[in-house]
Amino acid sequence: MAGGVNRKISAASARAHTRKSRQSSSFRLPSGMFKKILVVLLMGFLAWAYQAIQSPPPKICGSSDGPPVTASRIKLSDGRHLAYKEHGVPKDRAKYKIVYVHGFDSCRHDAIVATTLSPEIIEELGIYIVSFDRPGYGESDPNPKRTVKSLPLDIEELADQLGLGSKFYVIGFSMGGQVIWSCLKYIPHRLAGATLIAPVVNYWWPSFPANLSKEAYYQQFRQDQWALRVAHYTPWLTYWWNTQKWFPACSVAEHSTDILSRQDKELMPKLSKRKEYMAQVRQQGEFESIHRDLMIGFGTWEFDPMDLKNPFPNNEGSVHLWHGDEDAMVPVSLQRYIAQQLPWIQFHEIPGAGHLFPYAEGRTNAMIKALLTGEK
Repeated sequence: MAGGVNRKISAASARAHTRKSRQSSSFRLPSGMFKKILVVLLMGFLAWAYQAIQSPPPKICGSSDGPPVTASRIKLSDGRHLAYKEHGVPKDRAKYKIVYVHGFDSCRHDAIVATTLSPEIIEELGIYIVSFDRPGYGESDPNPKRTVKSLPLDIEELADQLGLGSKFYVIGFSMGGQVIWSCLKYIPHRLAGATLIAPVVNYWWPSFPANLSKEAYYQQFRQDQWALRVAHYTPWLTYWWNTQKWFPACSVAEHSTDILSRQDKELMPKLSKRKEYMAQVRQQGEFESIHRDLMIGFGTWEFDPMDLKNPFPNNEGSVHLWHGDEDAMVPVSLQRYIAQQLPWIQFHEIPGAGHLFPYAEGRTNAMIKALLTGEK
C-alpha cells in the first residue's frame, strides 16, 4: 500500500490520555513513609515536651557558676550547708532561744519576729532568735530529697550545732508556719513551745471534711487552684506550669497584689526593705526554692496534723496558732476546724487582719509574750 494510514484520534481519547498522564506524574509517598514521618514528628514533640518540663540545675552558692557565700553557715550531716542569721541577745546570756522559719519566697532576712519585736522586750526577756534559709533559698544548699520530715531534722541539727540546748522554741510564718506541724510531729521532745503564724494549709489533708476543704479551695483565684492542683497531682509538671506563658501561674509567686486584703495593702510599705535582698531569695534557682515548696507543701503528706498529740501534756509548754479572719491567701475556716480538732492549741483569731498581720504595730510583741510568758 502506498503511504501510511492517517488515523484520527477522538476528543474523548485525548482527554483520557491527558488524565492518565497527570495521574501518573502526581507525587506519591513510598509505602510506609507517611507512618515514618508521623513517628519522627511524635518523637520530636516528646523530646520538646521532656525538655520543657526539666528544670535547669541549681546554681549552688560557692560553686564556680553560683553566687558567693556571704552568710554564716553550718554543714549538715548529709553534706549540705544551711545558712543562718542570729538576732537578739547573745546565746550565752539568753533565757529564751527561738528558731524562726521563714515563709514562701523568703529567706533568713525575713525574720519578722526579730525585725518587728520591741528591742525593750528582747532585752527584758533575754531573747535570742536564729533565722535560717530553708533548703534551696538564699545561701542554703538545695535538698532534692526534701520531704515533710527532713526540715525538722535540719532544724534540730542547726540547734545542736549552735548549742541552743536540749529544748528551744520554734516559730514559723505562712509556709514556714506549715513546717511547725512537722516539728510537732518529728521533734516534739526538743520543743519548749511553738507558734504558727498564718500557717499555710494543705487542702488534701485527710481529716478535713470534703465540703469544707472544697469550699476553702475554691475561694482562691482560678490560677492558684490550678497551680496547687498541678503541685499535688502532677508534681513533675510544677516547673513547667509555673514558667510557661500560656496560662497564669501561682499569684503569690508572681507577686500579685490582687490576693492581698485591705490591711495587707496598708502594711505593704513596711516590707520595702525586702528590696535590698530580694535578689538573694531565688538566686540558686526557682525550682529548688519556690517550686519545691509547692510540691512539698501541697503534696501527699506522711501524716495528718489533726492526728497529732499534745506535746506538752503537763503544761510545760504551749502551742499557739494566730490567724487573721480576712486572710485572702489562707482561709481562716480551715484554721478554725484545726483548732476544734486539736483543743490543746491556743487559737488566736484576729478580726480585720490579713495574711501580713505580723507587720502590724505591736502584733509581734503580743505573740512573743503569749508564747514565752503566757501573757494573754
